[in-house]
Amino acid sequence: MKPEAKRYEVLVGDKPLVIETGRLAGQAGGAVTIASGDALIMGVATMGAEPRDGIDFLPLTVDYEERMYAGGTIPGSFFRREGRPSEIAVLVNRLTDRPLRPLFPKDLRNAVQVIMYAFSADDVTPLDILALNAASAAVTISDLPWDGPVGAVRIGLIDGEFVVNPTYAEMDVSDLDLRLAGTRDAVLMVECSANELSETQIIEAVEFGHQAMQPIIDALDKMAQDVGKPKREYPSFILDEQFKKDVLARAEKPVNELYDRQLPKAEAKLAMFEIKAEIIAEFAGEDEAKRGDAKEAFDAAHKAVVRSRILDKGVRPDGRDFNTVRPIWCDVGTSPRAHGVGLFTRGETQVMTLATLGTPRDAQRMDNLTPADSKRYIHHYNFPPFSVGEARFLRGASRRDIGHGALAERALLPMIPDESEFPYTLRLVSEVLASNGSSSMASVCGSTLALMDTGVPIKAPVSGVAMGLVLEGDRYAILTDIQGMEDHLGDMDFKVAGTENGITALQMDIKIKGLSAEIMAEALAQAKEARAHILEQMLDTIAEPRAELKPHVPRIVTVKIPSEKIGAVIGPGGKIIRSIQEETGVQIDIEEDGTVFIASADGEGARLARERIEQLTETPEVGRIYTGKVTGIQDFGCFVEITPGQDGLVHISQLDTERVQSVEDVVSKGDEITVMVTEINQRSGKIRLSRKAVLEGWTVEEAIANDRPTGGKRRPSGGGRSSNRRDRGPRRN
Repeated sequence: MKPEAKRYEVLVGDKPLVIETGRLAGQAGGAVTIASGDALIMGVATMGAEPRDGIDFLPLTVDYEERMYAGGTIPGSFFRREGRPSEIAVLVNRLTDRPLRPLFPKDLRNAVQVIMYAFSADDVTPLDILALNAASAAVTISDLPWDGPVGAVRIGLIDGEFVVNPTYAEMDVSDLDLRLAGTRDAVLMVECSANELSETQIIEAVEFGHQAMQPIIDALDKMAQDVGKPKREYPSFILDEQFKKDVLARAEKPVNELYDRQLPKAEAKLAMFEIKAEIIAEFAGEDEAKRGDAKEAFDAAHKAVVRSRILDKGVRPDGRDFNTVRPIWCDVGTSPRAHGVGLFTRGETQVMTLATLGTPRDAQRMDNLTPADSKRYIHHYNFPPFSVGEARFLRGASRRDIGHGALAERALLPMIPDESEFPYTLRLVSEVLASNGSSSMASVCGSTLALMDTGVPIKAPVSGVAMGLVLEGDRYAILTDIQGMEDHLGDMDFKVAGTENGITALQMDIKIKGLSAEIMAEALAQAKEARAHILEQMLDTIAEPRAELKPHVPRIVTVKIPSEKIGAVIGPGGKIIRSIQEETGVQIDIEEDGTVFIASADGEGARLARERIEQLTETPEVGRIYTGKVTGIQDFGCFVEITPGQDGLVHISQLDTERVQSVEDVVSKGDEITVMVTEINQRSGKIRLSRKAVLEGWTVEEAIANDRPTGGKRRPSGGGRSSNRRDRGPRRN
């Protein structure tokens, strides 16, 4: 018997959101589907029966499975099945994990898994916010211990008005893409890209979004009351409070003394390791079972000391006050052959971004459930182990690497010139050479330098900074330009990027159960001052984009041809376009609208290719003069190919300034002659040419008059041929 689903419908903005449970995935801890329009996501949440041994963290995994059947397409891979997660899927995983994780108990060690499946995609509704809400709903009604629910919305800004959960089409004209999640009382996560919006506009959008998500939270609370499972008991891994106090008492003095010495990161890390090993040995001895507890207690003590120094003494681990940015130095042009290089160093964080310009065919092809089929601005981020003084296997890009690259990409994308102005594909790669805090924002700065070094006419330079927060009750400290230690031991990682005129990207991760709008506004104001300072240091190195591209950067010439002429350029089986590329050494890309991109490091090759394309696609005009090849000879005249595939007739009377007895007395097949177009038959398209007009230097009016008898009828041709045959059009052998 088919079970009956429990259905909940809620209006978010002006769009209905439908949540159902009770029919699918009955053995999961919690399972729901969420639909908006024809977009449908399933979310499930399950917790393992036993805690995992030997760990001191919550083992939470979040996976978004992007199935191509949802959009009615077959994967484009060789195996015709989904492979590794796409970049978009990875970003949805991170987007979902961040607001869910802080609400799980800190002492939970059972494995928790949240999975979202895309069952239907309609090219109208973005799936990321649906997936996050599906995950929240699944955990809310499950037996997992969790302090939710969480609601999530996307906010756009169109014609000065905020829009809740805009469609893909609406996002194309929006000045804001703000995704946020939160509880009833506070915001937990913010992910934002913007077109140079002010801090005030961002705060207003966040507050607007927090109100817009309340109906979702109401619906999830109702679901929990109606169909939610009792929360499962779990083994708690909480240290004995007295044990923690004893370890803190022992660790407080040496840890404070260490930070008072103001050592570089590598030395401080080694010294801290020695203190930690000594204290663990004192409290655990040879008892392996106690070593884990002693390690966890020391980490808690270390955190308590650092936070106390900040809140009680106003002293950060490296001795700075709350507003100071670490020393900065920059450079450009480090690689002789890269198209552009920006080197940005801030304190002990160093990122080198290298830029490469390519042709439109180098754009990344997209195979996912979004309407976008390509991407011309690509940003990649690499975080090798040596950047933090470690040695481990080099593997592919991690979720963190993909997320940081995407954040830097969003920060710079609004400043990239439109393809019509700068028809290049751009790939930037940020190589993290050293890291002690905010390598993603260093990537933004290094990328701005690289783009300007390349000569890309960006609309404005972009800088970025990471802000931190330490919050204890009513006391808090907002920290500018946080180090890795402050990120790890603090309560917030708040990254802000933008130009002198406004914010272009923002990302906020909260480790506590929410953040007030007042603290966020203060953090944004403090970040604005830091961004201005950082940008000033960058512009001291290179003040504006170079006026010219580097000599080895390919030059792209743009030609517009009628779309119906594309076939003439490509030729049968691509024969003509290949021959042009081989002869001139260029690369040619043709868009469906007839835009032709000619890329070449050789200016002469680009010029020749352009001439060939213009000849292939040119529409002959009366009065134009062409040099063409004689392709056929008849007794009444000769045929001349004036543009590729397009010929016209030079009547024997128009071959020379003197009377011609035989066509072959003047020209032979294969000769090149210069002719003027004197007539184009509008009905048949046949073209009449005159060599005599060129030799005499006539105007087009004179040429036409001298090719017609009085009264407008054409003269009999030379050689005694009747004009009747000619008027019916040329006859070919």
